[in-house]
Amino acid sequence: KHLFFLPASMYTEIQRERPDGGNILTHPDYIDGNPDLIKPKKLLNPVKASKSHQELHRELLMNHKRGLGVDSKPELQRVLEHRRRDLLIKQKKEEEEAKKLQSPFEKELLKRHQRLDQLEKEQEKQEDHAPEFIKVKENLRRTSTVTGDEKAA
Repeated sequence: KHLFFLPASMYTEIQRERPDGGNILTHPDYIDGNPDLIKPKKLLNPVKASKSHQELHRELLMNHKRGLGVDSKPELQRVLEHRRRDLLIKQKKEEEEAKKLQSPFEKELLKRHQRLDQLEKEQEKQEDHAPEFIKVKENLRRTSTVTGDEKAA
């Protein structure tokens, strides 16, 4: 029974029949004033009763009043992130400047060091590819010189 499909005259008749102003809900029996009945109390929602929920709700209302969105972060968090970002940018700039300010002498030392490392790697590779009898012969020479030195001492 939907009231918005009724003609206007029928709607006014229904309104006259209801003294409560057209409220569809029925009133409970305990309002009649029977003092023997225990009146029910509304149950508390444990989620809404918690402090954290109340604080969160309060913060959401404040942000809504200020016009801030739900996605926006608290001011302290924004400031800390901004400082971290600035610090990282500053460190990167300092590193780049340090690389630029290297003297020609330091650059040459670095090149020589890299060349020496490369030569050592090449020697190791050549030693690995040498036949085994040459390696054994070198080891024999080393041991024979060590034993000869020990006899002289």
